[in-house]
Amino acid sequence: MKYHQLTREERYQIKVLLKTGQNQSEIAIALGVDKSTISRELARNRGQRGYRPEQANDLAKARCRKKIKPQISEKTWLLVEAQLCLDWSPEQISGWLVKNDQNRVSHEHIYQYVYADQKNGGELYKHLRCKQKRRKRSGKYDQRGMIPNRKSIDERPEIVEQRQRLGDWEGDLMIGKKHQGAILTLVERKSRFTLIRKVEGKQALPVANAMIECLSWVPAVETITNDNGKEFAGHKMVSAALSANVYFAHPYSSWERGTNENTNGLIRQYLPKHRDLSTLTAKEELMIMDRLNLRPRKCLNFSTPFEVFFGLQLVALTT
Repeated sequence: MKYHQLTREERYQIKVLLKTGQNQSEIAIALGVDKSTISRELARNRGQRGYRPEQANDLAKARCRKKIKPQISEKTWLLVEAQLCLDWSPEQISGWLVKNDQNRVSHEHIYQYVYADQKNGGELYKHLRCKQKRRKRSGKYDQRGMIPNRKSIDERPEIVEQRQRLGDWEGDLMIGKKHQGAILTLVERKSRFTLIRKVEGKQALPVANAMIECLSWVPAVETITNDNGKEFAGHKMVSAALSANVYFAHPYSSWERGTNENTNGLIRQYLPKHRDLSTLTAKEELMIMDRLNLRPRKCLNFSTPFEVFFGLQLVALTT
């Protein structure tokens, strides 16, 4: 006779048959199960007040749950928590785990884990990225003036758009609350490798100096595509110092520097719009760059910008 788990309805039948004075063999025949099944059921699922179907069903389910081994080990969850604390997104963590031959955990499962932790008073949710709607710039083109001797993005080589080589950068300036402080943001198009630097003033000269300092040590600078702001009017100085061609996006066409705009959104997680950027420290700059450049990216097949830009393989983290 084929074994099967007793159902809730069958347990009610057992209760009724017991009340009518049926023995275990007779109950087994009535239910079409082996006598040993009824014997085990009455021995394991009987309480102090005798055999009760609901209690018996709960006891049986509890035993089943204890037998089921968790699909995701505690070691894996500790690894997930460590990456969350580095501000990696659940999707980035999931892809990184697969790439490094760790236990597979879907990003939906990680979100559920984070929200369950939040309900229990945990703080993992604070590391999730907040996406806020960006407001478009308002105003007319001529309000920003013209940059002398500027090269339009229309003149930029086609290879830059294709992301086939390293060394093509996009630049922008982020402004702090009430125009207090500014930081230069630079991102390499193929690898998404990011550099940031606090600027001592929003004029063309300090911005140009900051750009030269940021890019003078990197191994690849072919082109730079800047926002159309007057703060980048020192482009000739930058081009000469770095031996790179500098181009400008069309006014109010931020999508032409989509990589840079997206990166600015990631930086805003650490430097929100209400932050006075004049208080930014060098330690904070390094922390933010490390968080962004050592984070696996889906668009890079879950490699990190650092790995792609420098052609290196980082050692997988373990707990």
